[in-house]
Amino acid sequence: MILPIVAYGDPVLKKEAEEIDQDYPNLDQLIADMFETMYEASGVGLAAPQIGKSIRLFVVDGSPFAEDEDEEEPDPRAVDMEGFKQVFINPIIEEESGKEWGFAEGCLSIPKIREEVMRKERIKISYFDQNWQLKEEEFDGYKARIIQHEYDHIEGVLFTDHLSVLKKRLLTKRLANISQGIVEVDYRMKFPNTKKGR
Repeated sequence: MILPIVAYGDPVLKKEAEEIDQDYPNLDQLIADMFETMYEASGVGLAAPQIGKSIRLFVVDGSPFAEDEDEEEPDPRAVDMEGFKQVFINPIIEEESGKEWGFAEGCLSIPKIREEVMRKERIKISYFDQNWQLKEEEFDGYKARIIQHEYDHIEGVLFTDHLSVLKKRLLTKRLANISQGIVEVDYRMKFPNTKKGR
């Protein structure tokens, strides 16, 4: 089932999410719905707060980065993105390392805005997968960036929070418009400052 994505301005996006346990109701169905919702909106990651659930869960599928790769000059940060589809339950980023690098990030909850965000190139993360197997893995490049972006969501942080004061000020009106539903989107959204969803 395709769920509406919560837009910028909803308090759920600024809350630190709660851990869940194996008894969380209908978890497999929720995960399936999250993947379906993410694909419908052409995203590469989706965190539970973005569908209004303040729990520590996100899903990722980096395949579009593999498709975007330039054949003549492949980006080394996009290596192995094909098939990078994972579920992260109760994750903890244990370590971030390497140089910071910039990339124009977007967010399904903040449509039509992309801004350069600096992030470390490598992470070590522990998490439970969909089968409740505890994992600890290291990721780098685009994989690390997608995970860091989604992890921010379960910490109540948006990519706009990483921007300079000036950049944020310049986006104030556009962000206010998004929260009021004054934005063209081709996927279902729920806007906090209006009665209409799409």
